[in-house]
Amino acid sequence: MELKVGYKQTEVGVIPEDWLVSPLEDFTSYISYGFTNPMPTSHSGVCMVTAKDINLGHINFETARYTTTEAYKTLLTDKSRPKKNDLLLTKDGTLGRLALVGKETICINQSVAILRPNNKVVPRFLKVLLEAPIYQERMLQDAGGSTIKHIYITIVNRMPVAIPPTIAEQQAIAEALSDTDALIESLDQLIAKKRQIKQGAIQELLTGKRRLPGFSGGWDVKTLDQIGEVSGAGVDKKIRSGEVPVRLVNYMDTYRNDFISSNNLNHWVTAPLHQARRCLVQKGDIFFTPSSETRDDIANSAVSLEDIPDAAYSYHLVRLRLNEAWDLRFRAYAFKTRDFLSQAETLCDGSGTRYVISLSKFRSIAVKVPQPKEQTAIAEVLFAMDEELVALESRLAKARSIKQGMMQELLTGRIRLL
Repeated sequence: MELKVGYKQTEVGVIPEDWLVSPLEDFTSYISYGFTNPMPTSHSGVCMVTAKDINLGHINFETARYTTTEAYKTLLTDKSRPKKNDLLLTKDGTLGRLALVGKETICINQSVAILRPNNKVVPRFLKVLLEAPIYQERMLQDAGGSTIKHIYITIVNRMPVAIPPTIAEQQAIAEALSDTDALIESLDQLIAKKRQIKQGAIQELLTGKRRLPGFSGGWDVKTLDQIGEVSGAGVDKKIRSGEVPVRLVNYMDTYRNDFISSNNLNHWVTAPLHQARRCLVQKGDIFFTPSSETRDDIANSAVSLEDIPDAAYSYHLVRLRLNEAWDLRFRAYAFKTRDFLSQAETLCDGSGTRYVISLSKFRSIAVKVPQPKEQTAIAEVLFAMDEELVALESRLAKARSIKQGMMQELLTGRIRLL
């Protein structure tokens, strides 16, 4: 393909002729891993940032631990202490996440590395540059380790990067992308707040602590085996000749969603005819995750919004088929209270890596049941919250897509801001 006038082909792609292609180390004055020996932890002192605390381009100080001020002063040299505008890079765990250090006094552990920009590059520009897919992919390709991958900061520092020749152009690109980042961050924060509000509403409305206008009177408390049939022994994930093809309602279909519909099922397996019929998915069926790696993550639930004649539930799930006329959407929320989930947490068996609830114990879990009209009213409130969340998440996805498009244009010089 013929190059556009004023552009050149390089090892990092087509870029403007006046842009530089140099190893990253030409734009850094210092690189270092975090402290490799265990640092003492405390409830106050200096914030100790780890890889899990870096997400969405920022440091999450709410999840970070602390080390003592004495350890910070004695174990770290002035040079190795993270400074304002240092670029932090996660080298273990979720690889390649980036954040700029602000005014805060912090230290980092061995899962994080420091890249200290020199005076040839704008720190914010270097951050957005290394967030671009081409450099993220390069860092992951060069990662080492057999089962657990690690980014080697010395290798990353030799990685070729394309840099605009002037600080002014770098600054303009960084500001343009930062505006999009600000929108993404504000939407993230709003979604998190709306989710918290929804969880609060679930705890109040589904336990009867707060009643909607026009409703009074007591609620029934019933065990699952009193309100329906609890069954397991679902279909496995194999395909065998001579069996009936079925679409599988999987563990993750239930774990990630409140509602299950035919359009979202695309995992085909086979089952004997009698098992396919027994594990059939009908409108209003409620599915639960009866196992987890931790006690506090058991009994997530989702409800089928329709009959799905060619679907069956997985052997990793439990199905509850009600013998009572509950509101359809209410079924999606009724089992998400802390009271219900704490019962599941208490009843599960296991240790270390896997916890499971037996069917007999599952049947004994109790749930609070309002009258049908109140069920419908509660479901309408919570469903409206879900619709608002869906709309916000759609806006967030669009903003992220716009940012990716802008990065592709601005970080390759296809669009010049100066």
